[in-house]
Order: sequence, then C-alpha cells, then structure tokens
Amino acid sequence: MMLATVIAAMMHATMAAGGEGGRDVGDMLPLLKRHEIQVLLSVDMPLAKIAERVGVSVATVKRVRSESPVEHVDDRAERRRRRVGRPSKAEQFADDVRRWLAEEPELPTQELLRRAKERGYRGGKSAFYAMVAAARPPRSAPVVRFEGLPGEFSQHDFGQVDVRFVDGRKQRIHFFASRLKYSRFVAVTVVPNEQVETLVRTLVRHFTSFGGVPLLAVFDRPRTIVAKSGRGREVEEFNATFAQVMLELGVGAEMCAPRSGNQKGSVEHLVKWVKNSFFKWRKFLDEADLEAQLAEWVREVNFETPSRATGEIPEARRQRELARLRPVRLTPETLAIRVPVFVGPTAAVSFEGRTYTMPPEAANVPGTAFVYEDRIRIVAGRYQAEHRRGEAGDPPATLPEHRADKLAAVHGARARLYEKRQQLIELGADVATLLTELVHRAPKRANEHVEHLYALYEEHGEEELREAISRAVAAGELTLAAVRDELDSSSDRARVERQLERASQPRGERARNTTKPSRRAEPKGGSR
Repeated sequence: MMLATVIAAMMHATMAAGGEGGRDVGDMLPLLKRHEIQVLLSVDMPLAKIAERVGVSVATVKRVRSESPVEHVDDRAERRRRRVGRPSKAEQFADDVRRWLAEEPELPTQELLRRAKERGYRGGKSAFYAMVAAARPPRSAPVVRFEGLPGEFSQHDFGQVDVRFVDGRKQRIHFFASRLKYSRFVAVTVVPNEQVETLVRTLVRHFTSFGGVPLLAVFDRPRTIVAKSGRGREVEEFNATFAQVMLELGVGAEMCAPRSGNQKGSVEHLVKWVKNSFFKWRKFLDEADLEAQLAEWVREVNFETPSRATGEIPEARRQRELARLRPVRLTPETLAIRVPVFVGPTAAVSFEGRTYTMPPEAANVPGTAFVYEDRIRIVAGRYQAEHRRGEAGDPPATLPEHRADKLAAVHGARARLYEKRQQLIELGADVATLLTELVHRAPKRANEHVEHLYALYEEHGEEELREAISRAVAAGELTLAAVRDELDSSSDRARVERQLERASQPRGERARNTTKPSRRAEPKGGSR
C-alpha cells in the first residue's frame, strides 16, 4: 500500500512538471509573447492562425485567452511568481540528437523522439520538438515571401552605411527604417546610435507618420531588443525598456529567427533597398544636406513613385490601410522611459554620466526616473523633481529650492560655507578656475569671495552666472568685478532685446497684449 502511494505521488509530480500542452515548466512563454497573442485575439483572429503566427500550440493560445491582460513585462519576476526555472528534460538528450542527425540528417523528429524514449526520455513532445528544431542543421530553402494584409504588419530594422561627403570627410551613418507591409509606406530616420532608447523613440515617430499602429511589428534580432535568446524564433527575455514601450503601444512584437534568411529576408531587404536606392548614388555636402535629401526622397517614394511590388503609389494604399491601423497611444513628447534609480547620500541621482539633485529628505531612497527626450522626472517615495535633461559631462543639474534646502540642513557656519563653495564649483570648470585664482590671490578674503559669489548665484541664477564667469575667464579677467560687469552687460543686452521685440510688434497687437484682462466674475451658470 505504501509503495503504491509513493508511485502515485511520483506520477503526479511528473505530470505537473510537464506543464500544460507538454511545455516544460522551465520554458515559460515570455510576457511580451503573451501580449502579442492577446493583441491578435482582440481582433478575432482564428486560434490556429494565431498559433501558427506566434509559433506556439493552440492549447497555449487557449490558455493565454483565459488569462488576464498583460500588465507588466518583467519575465524574471513572473518566473519567480510561478516558480519557473527547472531545466528542460529534453536538453539532457541534445547531444544524442545532434549525433543522430550528424549520421542521418533526414531523420524524422518522431523517430528521434522514439529513440530518446528508449534511452529514458519522459518529457513532453513540445519541449523535445523545440530542442530538435534548434539542433537540426539549417536546410537550404527559398526566401518565403509573405504579403501583409491592411494594418497587419510593419517591418523595422537598423542600418548603417559609410558616407563620403563632398569635402572628403568619411562618416558612418546609422539609420532606422520602418515600412508598412501592405502599403509599402516607409519612414527612414538618421539616428545617432542603435541603442534601445533611440529605437523606441524613433519607432513612435514612425508610427505617428504612418497614422497608426498595426497588429504586429516585425524586427530582426538586435541585441537592443533581445536580452536572451531561446530556441529557434523564441525569445527567453526581452529588453525591459523595449518590452514596456511595446506594451504601452499595444503592438505585438515578432522576432525573426537567427540565421534564417528565408524568414527575415523582407526585413533585410528594407535596409538593402534604402542603401541601394538612396545612399548608393547620391552625394552630400554635409549632415544637414544628407537629412534634407533623405526627407525629400522619402516623400517621393511615398507620394509619387509606384511601388515595384504592388504597382501602386504607397500613399494610395496607405489611405485604404488607415481604417485598420489603431491610434498611437504615445507621442515622442509623452514617451517616458522608466529607469530604476537611487538617491545617493548627497541627495542626487546619477544618470548617464550626469547628476540631478533631489530634496535633501530624499537621500538614500530608491526611486524611478521617467526619462523624456528633453527632461527627466525623478520620483523617490513622496519626493519628486524635474530637470532639463543633459549629457554626460555636463555640470550637475540643480534647482534653487534644492540648493536652499540643502544649505538649510547643514549645521555650523563653516559647514555652510563649504556647502556654498561646493555648489559653486559644481557649476563648471570656469567657476573652479575663478575660485582657485581668488583663493590664492587673497587667502584671507577667500571666505568673503565665496559669500559674494554665492550671493550673485542666488540673484542671477545658474545659467546667467555660469555664462558671465565663462566670459570673464575667457577674457583673462579673474576678478569679482569682472563677473559683476559681465552680469550687468548681459542684463543690459536682455533689456535692449526685450525693447526691440516690443517695438517690432504691430501696434494693434501690442495694444491688445497690453490690455489688462477683466477681473469681473462670470455670472453663475456660465455665459448665456
């Protein structure tokens, strides 16, 4: 009786480990793939078609259909929640499968499974078939030409080309190309790099130029997207930033299989087409001329030149496709990339080689940086701050209220003086040069000079003081008097510019602008 109980328990554990549909527990479907299935289910695509499109079983599609909508894309956290992580049983037989295939390359997968079972394999078919697909040597096959339906696919990929300008300069140009598969409407943008932030921001711009988003976006497998590859076309882990943006856009992401030209030929042809049709035959004066010519070329191929594949002008087909495109939920201005950060003991956050200040009370608190194109908003607990975004090597970004709060939190006159001096030094190298000269020229008046310079800091602000000191240092005038003169002259210039601007306005417009608005309250119930 006891032996029967033990055997039953072992059988139950074996069935549980196999997972639903034969999928091994260690092979959790990535959340972004689940999101892709849910996107396709939302448009009532047949289950068998979804399974074929995504590369999963119909049972998996049914299981995802019964799940709640994907709300995050942290696969690691989801694995921990589901207690996923056991190695696949099929991997133990990978060496045997490779040896059998080396001896007889055309062996059917069913025969390989039979042999593996004779050697003790007890796992599911799906895990074994996936392992065989990854182990089987690639076969020579023609490129599969797949035509998209309206609003179904878009293609995206990075490209690079070496350009020689008219003056002889040679430069490597990176670009990001996108195309709606059905209409052949394209968007091409010169980009500074091939990093994930560049990809997602340019992707949103291209979707905006398309007039909407399709069901699926097809990519090659750049490292900016795929953090960890799986078997065949599977992706075990996506880049977190990319996955989050695709989730917010409501677009399914589809990756081409590695070393499978018959699957990704169309994506590769997009980059090759841009190189051969635009870059190969043109000459450019400089970077600005290149971008101007590129914009004009994109306009021509979209609005004037019939596509060789369809025989129609892409814009004409895009107009028919618009009804199937869905609204773009993000804009380049509202796209915020979330980055975990930590507020250090000096109440500052370091991001991309530059520091951004926070209230002193937020020191030693973890938080999140919402990174926009031109600004960065940092939230740590109940504290938050927004700064203009800078680049690596820029002086620390500060806010007047942060400087004042930090100074107020410092105890002792000497400590306050050193805090003021440190805040001044952080304005940049020219400020440090000026302070060094003042301290060595008159050591006994060093504290007085710091107090005087800090007073100018509070009065005129960061940008104005930094520019005034830079002009004084450039002129070789390392004195407080020279800095004051520069500040006065800049104030005079600003006053003259404001007067000229007012004088250039039409009289009627100026009169309207100076009219004081009425303070009379509207009657209750609004205007009639």
